Amino acid sequence: MKSTRATQEPAWIRVTLLTLGLGFLFFFLCLPLLAVFVEALAQGWPLYAAALQEPETLSAIWLTVLIAVAVLPFNIAFGVAAAWAIAKFEFKGKSLLITLIDIPFAVSPVVAGLIFILIFGAQGTFGP
Repeated sequence: MKSTRATQEPAWIRVTLLTLGLGFLFFFLCLPLLAVFVEALAQGWPLYAAALQEPETLSAIWLTVLIAVAVLPFNIAFGVAAAWAIAKFEFKGKSLLITLIDIPFAVSPVVAGLIFILIFGAQGTFGP
């Protein structure tokens, strides 16, 4: 039985798969991102620029940058260690570790945000 390489597929199959992949990327990544920018700039650039000068906005940006810089070294260290352990060794709890790594890919950020609001929001379980 003759095996074919992926690059030897007919051109119409490659074009179809590429179109489907890029369409999926556009529909689920670019289109929502475009909608966010359209809504943010709906009342014009001057209002958007003024909102960026608000103390709450600057505080939120600063907190985001600070947390990202603080967490990055830990994320790199534990990510590399987990990847190495998963790839090189068989151990008890390996499937649990893989599941914990996969959870952020399986749970929508919108659902995760809703859970945080329901737990920590003003009318949430833990109150304001």
